[in-house]
Amino acid sequence: MDIMRSRLLPPRFSGGLHDARTATVIGRWLGPAFAVCFVTGLISHLMQHPPGWLADGVPSRPVWGYRLTQGLHVASGIAAIPLLTAKLWAVYPRLFTWPPVRSVRHALERLSVAPLVAGAVFEVATGLLNIAQWYPWPFSFVPVHYAVAWLVTGALILHIAVKAPEIRDHWTRRSPGTLALPADGTDRRSLLTAVAAATGAVTLTTVGQSFTPLKDLALLAPRSPDHGPQGLPVNRTAAAAAVGTIRPERYRLTVTGPRSFTLTLDELRALPRHEARLPIACVEGWSKTAHWTGVRVADLLERAGAPAHARVRVVSLQTRGGYRVSELGREHARDPLTLLALTLNGEELSPDHGYPVRLIAPNRPGALQTKWVGRLEVLS
Repeated sequence: MDIMRSRLLPPRFSGGLHDARTATVIGRWLGPAFAVCFVTGLISHLMQHPPGWLADGVPSRPVWGYRLTQGLHVASGIAAIPLLTAKLWAVYPRLFTWPPVRSVRHALERLSVAPLVAGAVFEVATGLLNIAQWYPWPFSFVPVHYAVAWLVTGALILHIAVKAPEIRDHWTRRSPGTLALPADGTDRRSLLTAVAAATGAVTLTTVGQSFTPLKDLALLAPRSPDHGPQGLPVNRTAAAAAVGTIRPERYRLTVTGPRSFTLTLDELRALPRHEARLPIACVEGWSKTAHWTGVRVADLLERAGAPAHARVRVVSLQTRGGYRVSELGREHARDPLTLLALTLNGEELSPDHGYPVRLIAPNRPGALQTKWVGRLEVLS
């Protein structure tokens, strides 16, 4: 009977660092990481899937805008992994407190914990697998990841509101709640130093995939910005997109509008060329600046008689896969740096980089830099 009773009782924890002060300090670090990750993720989602009110308002400058925000998104998400692990280690004994609900405020705290913990673990885990381009789940990553981010944010706000008095009591070493704790400051400092070192290490060894001055340190990054045909990584190859062999003599670029026209590849190459130094910045976090030459999209639109406010649908020759079609808002369509690129770093495009023609535009997600372009459609 005594053995059975002991099995029904909640476990006891005697570790001195499972306390409010430790949890508060780690939370002070984790909170900004989550905030940066959420805000930059929201920016990325709006740029990839702009709502109607933003279709013409996505700015094309600064040219490095998406590179910065997406780089911060992935870096803060990776930094959150050791921080979240340490935070959960510090607070998990509270999951076994008895009785499970002691007051209305405690009930609200418990109500926020389940979606907060489950959602946070889901976000960092699926985000990490996404940058490695491994999808062992049956659902679409983007909409689910986006929806759960809002769920986690709501649960986090509720949790902070409920825990505000305890956070305030342990915010600094001189706060009243901290002063009342047992004197284990040395152990706590050792733990926090280890957590900070781990966070710094994973950030330093991955951020080089987007912050190229540190590329030689990016030992844990899934991509190197230098590895790939023509010195630039490739996410979707021509084989994966089922483009097939594109013969230059058979290629045609069709531009539809008030004055529709079609160009052969030789005719396209004969048009005035322009140069642009622009980055490719992918949602997986890697990015690199390259030198492109090609024909301005604005010049093609002017020839087609497109209105100044017109948007443009860009259609790829690929036969399968996502992002076969993308749209250029007014700002991107008329920006002089938006090109149908014919060369990359002084060389003709390789098939995996979109031969014979690809789109390159400033401040635009890499997934929307459409490759193997076959058609431009002027939209009203």
